[in-house]
Amino acid sequence: MLIEFRNEPFTDFSAEANKQAMVDALRLVEAELGRTYPLVINGEKIQTTKLGRSINPGNKEQLVGQMSQADKEQALAAIAAADTAFADWKLVSPEERAGYLFKAAAEIRRRKFEFSAWLVYEVGKNWGEADADVAEAIDFLEFYGREMLRLAAPQPLTPYPGEHNQLTYIPLGVGVVIPPWNFPFAIMAGMTSAAIVSGNTVVLKPASTSPVIAAKFVQLMEEIGLPAGVLNFVPGSGSEIGDLMVDHPRTRFISFTGSRDVGLRINERMAKTNEGQIWMKRLIAEMGGKDGIVVDQSANLDDAATAIVQSAFGFQGQKCSAGSRAIIHQDVYDEVLDLIIQKTNQLKVGPAVTNAPIGPVIDQQAYEKILDYIEIGRGEGRLVVGGSIAEGDGYYIQPTVFADVAPEARMMQEEIFGPVLAVCKAASYKEAIDIFNHTEYGLTGAVFSSNREHLEYARDHMHCGNLYFNRKCTGALVGVHPFGGFNMSGTDSKAGGRDYLLLFTQAKLVSEKW
Repeated sequence: MLIEFRNEPFTDFSAEANKQAMVDALRLVEAELGRTYPLVINGEKIQTTKLGRSINPGNKEQLVGQMSQADKEQALAAIAAADTAFADWKLVSPEERAGYLFKAAAEIRRRKFEFSAWLVYEVGKNWGEADADVAEAIDFLEFYGREMLRLAAPQPLTPYPGEHNQLTYIPLGVGVVIPPWNFPFAIMAGMTSAAIVSGNTVVLKPASTSPVIAAKFVQLMEEIGLPAGVLNFVPGSGSEIGDLMVDHPRTRFISFTGSRDVGLRINERMAKTNEGQIWMKRLIAEMGGKDGIVVDQSANLDDAATAIVQSAFGFQGQKCSAGSRAIIHQDVYDEVLDLIIQKTNQLKVGPAVTNAPIGPVIDQQAYEKILDYIEIGRGEGRLVVGGSIAEGDGYYIQPTVFADVAPEARMMQEEIFGPVLAVCKAASYKEAIDIFNHTEYGLTGAVFSSNREHLEYARDHMHCGNLYFNRKCTGALVGVHPFGGFNMSGTDSKAGGRDYLLLFTQAKLVSEKW
């Protein structure tokens, strides 16, 4: 009997046994670094002469792996394979499809430290962040498997004399899954498994900076017996194969997590009906945020400052939910700012392998962009912490805090995606909410207050998909905090919630007259 869904526990690395298990896993993975990984199309492994390189961002001399790169012909072959496989996969029972997810979750759970170690090397997550990423992947698999079983059960309809009516949720078709690099296991596995368990087939194009962990997932799905063609793996250049897959008349939906600009470009291309296309394509998109934490004069100030620092600098601020803005009531502004400075100065920068609190940012492009924003910040605010690179043979940047930033400043408006926090003063609580809403995004936000009237005002007026009271604005849990946002943050897909699989299905009503 299937037990009720429960979130995968996080690993306690203060326990010596867990610490040693992680050290052993890091050694195991280190011995596998530098291997070359193939495309997978209809179950066939294809090595190409063109290779992409995955580099450890914390040690630029360390090659994590080389990845075969698909060209246009191989991308077309992957779509064709998925299209052919869909004819059979859509008829596989929901119970059987869910079973693959449960088997995958069990295997990942057994190899949890190993998958965490890959994340440490490939994207520079410290042990806790890597463990949380793997736990979330397990949660997605377990949750979506159960959700498919729920949707497959008889759906409630109003009885009508003389008729038998039945509503079922059927799959869409071939989907292109384009996951991000910042949660390269959890979000990648969640997007892919949601599509597959709903009866669709997938062409998976991993992020160019984190393809190895995706290859490991594809290998795992093969090991548990997922039929060939259901999941096809085509790393490659977005400019070479991305548009082709989005435009192709046989792709039915695009599931995308990434930047605002890329998401809007995909949306624009999908709106055009191409020759041979017989449907309006569906977009499931999560495109980032400019999230913030509001603190009023009644808040527990130490708790608020702790949450601000955790939200701003967890995984180096490279989360779409990262709290890159702190909006503080003028009566407590100086005190909260002092606490933020103290807590940020306690963070040490270093290699993720050593479990340093702050690791590297992902690559050279991100490194330069973040440093450029720090220079912008010098002209828009008062630098109080950080502001420069940190030591190490990687992309290390000091956690950086700018105070006295105006609401309309670029530091308060634009997504930086790095360890940079802008702090803004508000004259009143309502002004603080107005400042929070004054962006084109609407993903996560938080309020620290002990005033119930203020919290209820925020409930009604703060425009974001995930709003948290008296806790940090990162760390959404599957099943607990369905995740997705408004405006330029995407289509409010609510990943990890009871609405999510509906995005990968279409409802069919069959009515039989007796």
